[in-house]
Amino acid sequence: MIDTHCHFDFPPFNDDPKRALMLAQEGGVKQIVIPTVGQSNWAKVQQLCESYPTLYYGLGIHPFFSAEHTSDVCQRLNFELKEAVQQPHSKCIAVGECGLDFAIETVDRELQRTWLQTQLQLANTYRLPIILHCRKAFPELVRAIKADSPSQGGVYHGFSGSYQQAVQLIDLGLKIGVGGTITYERAKKTRETIAKLPLSEIVLETDAPDMPVCGFQGQPNRPERLTYIAESVALLKGINIEQVTHVTTLTALELYKL
Repeated sequence: MIDTHCHFDFPPFNDDPKRALMLAQEGGVKQIVIPTVGQSNWAKVQQLCESYPTLYYGLGIHPFFSAEHTSDVCQRLNFELKEAVQQPHSKCIAVGECGLDFAIETVDRELQRTWLQTQLQLANTYRLPIILHCRKAFPELVRAIKADSPSQGGVYHGFSGSYQQAVQLIDLGLKIGVGGTITYERAKKTRETIAKLPLSEIVLETDAPDMPVCGFQGQPNRPERLTYIAESVALLKGINIEQVTHVTTLTALELYKL
């Protein structure tokens, strides 16, 4: 399996990444995509991915951390992306994590929109897929994507919406990132949506150390728990887990050109 969204540079993994990777691989996770959140961890994640062959990353500006960035951050991102993609066997495989987060109080929505639009454009410039984050801003996000359609596709991370929203995203060329939400029986809307979607439009993610799966509430999430998410998808679709892992892995490999 491929964990398509894991903050592997965060605690508790950064204390002993070698052991954390060993546990992930023992759990069936062979590759991990690490989205960055901004200048604060670009270099750290790049170095981490150069140190371990099974780690890959995206470079982006996360809307939640807007206040940490100066006005020239997009210029800096452009420079970092240009440098990264020119490296032989580049480990930079996406732009992101980026998007809109209107759940934050006192947020500068216009600044978030500007940064998202710039990152959509950069994804097309460097022919990379995009990793999208969205909270309480779905219509605005869809408008932004329509204005600068990602030519290499991407992933809507941490999906927890309706079937109609999922179809909208798929029609825009995006894959649906499925995480721990579907392991909870109370998440009926999301579970019903995933049950109806074509398996080929789904990728698996943990968002570790966030988004804990059912049974591990209050604990940091871990990439090896991706298997619980795969099992939930299999159960919802009435198919075996081997089919889920096979198809979602192929989808991720194709999307990120791994």
